[in-house]
Amino acid sequence: MSKLKIENLHVAVGDKEILHGVNLSLQEGETLALLGPNGHGKSTLLAAIMGNPSFTVTEGKILLDDVDVLSLPVDERSKAGLFLAMQNPAEIPGVNSADFLKAAMNARRETPMKLFQFYGALQTAYKEMGIPFEMSNRNLNEGFSGGEKKKNEILQMKLLQPKFAMLDEIDSGLDVDAMQVVAAAIREEQAKGRGFLVISHYARLYEMIHPTRAAVMVNGRIAVEGGPEIISRIDTTGYEWIRDELGIEIEKPVADQPMNKVSIGACATRVGLEGK
Repeated sequence: MSKLKIENLHVAVGDKEILHGVNLSLQEGETLALLGPNGHGKSTLLAAIMGNPSFTVTEGKILLDDVDVLSLPVDERSKAGLFLAMQNPAEIPGVNSADFLKAAMNARRETPMKLFQFYGALQTAYKEMGIPFEMSNRNLNEGFSGGEKKKNEILQMKLLQPKFAMLDEIDSGLDVDAMQVVAAAIREEQAKGRGFLVISHYARLYEMIHPTRAAVMVNGRIAVEGGPEIISRIDTTGYEWIRDELGIEIEKPVADQPMNKVSIGACATRVGLEGK
C-alpha cells in the first residue's frame, strides 16, 4: 500500500516562510480532510507537494513510497502518482482539451493508447462528469465557467488514476447539482482505493465524501489531527476551541468563521475566500 509522508516541511514564498515544520501522512484508501482558517498554509502545502516553483522548500521531506519527491520535477511527481486539482484552474489558450488529456495519459504508459481506447475512456469520463463531449474539442478551460473548470479537474483525475489526489477547494464555485456529480466521482475513486487530501471550507462536501481523518492547519503547522468529528466541531464552533483548549493563538488577522453547510452556490462560496 502506497504512503505519502510529509516530514518537518518548511516552505517559503520569497523571503516569507509560510509552512513552519509540517508533519502529515496519508495512506492509499484514506481520505484526509485538511481544514484551517484562510491564509494559514493549506494551499501552500498542496502546491509544495506538487512542485509549484513559486514555493521554495527550505527544509524537510515529501516522501512517496519512501522516495523523496523533492528531487523530482512536476511531471515525474505526477507520473509517480500525485495529482492536484487546483483551486483556480488556469485557462490554456491553444491547447486542445482532448490532446492534453491524451498526452497526459500516454505519459504514464510504455506504449501509447489505441485511438479507440482513448476516445472510449474519454467519452465515458465526460458522460460520468455530466460534461458535454463536444467540450473536449475546446481549448483547456478556455471560456469554461467556474463549475465547468472544477468538474474538468475531476475528469482529469478519473482519467489519470493517481495514487493520491489532492483537491484544493474543489467545491468552490459549484452549484448543488454539480456538487453532487463531483462528490459521486470522488466516492467512486475512494472505492477503488484512491487516497485523498481534501481542502474545503464547507461541511457539505465532507458530509458527502465521508473523510476517514481530519487535520487542522493553524499558523503554518498541523495543530490538531483526529477523526472526522473534528469537522463537525469546527462547523459548529469555528476554531476558537483550538485557541481556548490548546493555547494556540491564530497569528493572522483572519475571521474564525465556521464552515457553512448552506452557502454552496457559485457566488456564496467566494465570499470570505478571496485572498486565501
